[in-house]
Amino acid sequence: MKKLAAIILLVLAGYALTGVAQVRPGERAVVRRFGRVVAQPGPGLWVGLPWGMDRVERVPVNFVHRQYVGFQPGADVDQFMPPGQMLTGDQNLVNVQVAVDYSVGEGDAVIDFVLSRDRVEPAISRATEAALHEWVAANGVDDVLLKGKVELRQWLPPRVQERIEPYRLGVRVQSASVVYLGAPEDVKPDFERVMIAQSQINTKVNDAKQESARLMKNAEADANSWTQRAAGYAAGRRVLAESEAQAFIARLEQYQRLKADNPDVLSAIWWAEMGKLLAAMKSNGQIDILDDKIGADGLDVTQFARPKKKKD
Repeated sequence: MKKLAAIILLVLAGYALTGVAQVRPGERAVVRRFGRVVAQPGPGLWVGLPWGMDRVERVPVNFVHRQYVGFQPGADVDQFMPPGQMLTGDQNLVNVQVAVDYSVGEGDAVIDFVLSRDRVEPAISRATEAALHEWVAANGVDDVLLKGKVELRQWLPPRVQERIEPYRLGVRVQSASVVYLGAPEDVKPDFERVMIAQSQINTKVNDAKQESARLMKNAEADANSWTQRAAGYAAGRRVLAESEAQAFIARLEQYQRLKADNPDVLSAIWWAEMGKLLAAMKSNGQIDILDDKIGADGLDVTQFARPKKKKD
């Protein structure tokens, strides 16, 4: 009898321990008692009622889930409209597969996720497919194939989040990436040739823009250089002119003072200047004093050298 009682006590103790749960870091728990949510404990040890009365569901809130939506490369596509095959705005078919990353939110979002766990992936899949159809139908096939991988990465997450918001799934779409984007196999070679040609055109356009920018930059540099040279030359000529004007005014004032005492001072200045000029011309080989041809009246005879002809 005592042995039976001990067994019963052990069973009851084991049953009571089913109400103890460990919530790990990065997890949130939702405790449902007879189906009604009664607690939402964080990391640590939770002690509640045994199994059958309390149900503890732990949710990793720091974990990012990934879901693939759309076309499956390599799968059997003998269907009238395979999954992920969409019609563009200019009536062409493309195959699209994307990967959607989502995580569970905080607070009441954890409860929403637990209550809607079975509906999360189907709802995200339908919302993503609808958003993809919307974007593909609004663009031509060239834009879809050339820009889709970049633009969908930015456009898709907020659009999918907006579509699933009314369902209160408790998840937040983090990001999206295009895994596969291409034309159907029947026309894929033709589209690849078109894309190669378009890529070459874009390359040449970019090269032309870069060359234009380089030439414009060089032209601006040359214009700045010539502007600075012209400004420097003008400043130099201005300083020289001012210096010559000041020297002339000083010389004029000196002449006016000397004229009162010596009326022939102007002639003296004239011959002094002529002496400087003739000396400079002689040093340059432009004149030569012919002393051997001095006349009886004592007058100097000068001969100006002819300018040298330029060689052709």
